[in-house]
Order: sequence, then C-alpha cells, then structure tokens
Amino acid sequence: MRELSIPIDKKVLYGLRAGDIVTLTGTIYTARDEAHLRVLEELEAGNDLPFDTKGAAIFHCGPIMRKYDDTWHLLAAGPTTSARMNSIEPDFIRATGASAIIGKGGMSQPTIDAMRDSGCIYLAMTGGAAVLAAKGVHAVRGVHWLDLGMPEAVWVLDAVHFGPLTVAIDTHGGSLYAAVEEETRRRLPSIRRSLGI
Repeated sequence: MRELSIPIDKKVLYGLRAGDIVTLTGTIYTARDEAHLRVLEELEAGNDLPFDTKGAAIFHCGPIMRKYDDTWHLLAAGPTTSARMNSIEPDFIRATGASAIIGKGGMSQPTIDAMRDSGCIYLAMTGGAAVLAAKGVHAVRGVHWLDLGMPEAVWVLDAVHFGPLTVAIDTHGGSLYAAVEEETRRRLPSIRRSLGI
C-alpha cells in the first residue's frame, strides 16, 4: 500500500497502475452533481473558485455533518455512485486540473479518456463504509456553497491515511472495470454452455 500526499506528485501519479492500493493524506474536497455544475458555471463565467482545484482530490460524497459550537464534525462519509457525474465529469476534470477522483462504481469511457488526457486517476472506495471513511478525516477545515444543502456543498476535509483506496482507473487509460467486463465477455459463452442456456 502506498501513502500519497495531496497534491500528488506528477511522477508518482503517472507511475500508478490500475489495481494499486493507496491511502491519501492532505486536503480532499467533496463534490457531487450540484457542486460539479456550479464549478463549471463559475469557471465558464470567468470567476475564481473559492478553493483550489489544481491537483486536487475530489471525493464524490454527500457527507453527514454535525456542528458543535462553531466547528463542523464529520460523522459519515460514504462514497456516492460516480456514474451520476458521468455527463459532466470529463469537462470537470479538464477544467479543474484535479489529479484524483474518489468514488464508487467506476466511470464512463469519456471520463476515462479525460483522465488519461489530463493526468487524473479514479480511486475506488468500498461502498457502505461511511463511518470507516470518516476515520480517515482528521478535521473539517471549511465548507463552500452550503446553500446547495449539506450533501451537495463542497466540504474541505483534512485527510490522514484516508483509505484504503484502489486505483481503479489510471492515467494511462487502464481500468479495472473494463478488464472485468472483458473477462466476463470472454467467459460468458462457456458459462452459458455449462448451464445449458
């Protein structure tokens, strides 16, 4: 298992391959559908974002937060199904310069292409492990666009040994999901024969 610091050094980023196991330490931003749309709208309008996306790690997550006095605390941080962002993720990656997307379930071929072109990886997190994921967050450092609602706002998380995460899509276009699909297609005829269908 490799410990990666955010922003991830380009040499390290390009040295990772689909199947590698990593953890992350540094700043992670949560962002789901509404945040993705707002980022693209703000950039298209020529506005500066209130957070730095260059080399950032973006977590597809709608966290559960609680505020004690004036401080936000993370209770749970399960990954959102990334396919929800497929229609806008390629543009988001190219516009923001993010180096890592964290989520579950994989992403579309256009997104894989954008990751290859832009030098970005997709890190898969196990679904249903929201409390475990929260243990990798040392502190909540802030929030942007809370008007979008708690799950859609951009939360700034201070992560320490966040993971483990699997490099499911690498910067070379390698994809564990594509490999599984190909293996399934290859084996399906013999499985059907053995079942008599």
